[in-house]
Amino acid sequence: MTHQKDILKQVAEYCAEKGIRFTEPRQFVLEIIANAQKPIGAYDVLAELGKKIDNPKPPTAYRAIEFLSEHGFIHRIESLNAYVICHSDHLHQGSQFMICDDCGTVVETHLCHLPQPLISKTVEAGFHLARWNVELHGQCGKCYQG
Repeated sequence: MTHQKDILKQVAEYCAEKGIRFTEPRQFVLEIIANAQKPIGAYDVLAELGKKIDNPKPPTAYRAIEFLSEHGFIHRIESLNAYVICHSDHLHQGSQFMICDDCGTVVETHLCHLPQPLISKTVEAGFHLARWNVELHGQCGKCYQG
């Protein structure tokens, strides 16, 4: 089974288990993001969705993106205003993304817990953390010119 088929199967199973509808537009949007070689913006998702559904309206894409993001199947790369598929095999509160500023490659990693200094700062501020993403910008190994 391909990675994309694995992801689609996992999402379908999760939705069935939780009693959540995995509608055709949600499935198509997940496929589009899974097939993207780099982070993909909402308008590009909408354009690709138009190849699968006749004249989709922006809310169709946005609702599917919101659903997939809320359930942790995709992640929003804030600095790029774009989305990537989640490559984790488990639910998690946060992710780290290494983003190459030259070629646009994004690598997702997981420290399942925040480093202690950040936890201390949230406690000091009386902040109750729900989820977190850390974006690291630089150059990937292929682009780095030592």
